[in-house]
Order: sequence, then C-alpha cells, then structure tokens
Amino acid sequence: MIETGLADLFRPVDGRRPADGDRIESSADPLWSGHPTFNEFFDGDTGEGLGASHQTGWTALVAHLLNPRVPAPPTGSA
Repeated sequence: MIETGLADLFRPVDGRRPADGDRIESSADPLWSGHPTFNEFFDGDTGEGLGASHQTGWTALVAHLLNPRVPAPPTGSA
C-alpha cells in the first residue's frame, strides 16, 4: 500500500529513519530524533528526504498515518 511505504520512510530502522538519510536529522540528538522533518519529496532509491523540510505540504499528512490514536473520519451519512 502507498500509505505503508510512505509511513515506513519515517519509522526507524536500526535507530535511523530512512527519510533522514545522512543529514543532521539522523543524529542521536534528542532534538532531531524526537522531531522528524517532512520534506517536499524523496529519493526513489534510498527514501532520503529531499527539498525543503520547513515548507511541509502533503507530506505532513504522513503524521496521521503514523499516529494510530487519531480516529478515522466518520463514514457514511448520519
């Protein structure tokens, strides 16, 4: 599924998120490890985030995919 692949870019593998690549965001500093950035687009081979990380758009929607406590929107009509 597309949403699983996108969410996996932000789930740590061996302590690092694939979207962080080798940038400072992949450091062990709690500031970076506890606050993922959401880039504009991603490298198709490595998953590393590319482009601006401070101008999030659609990529920030992955936060909803990563947080299962957020209730799903209601379906159907009342």
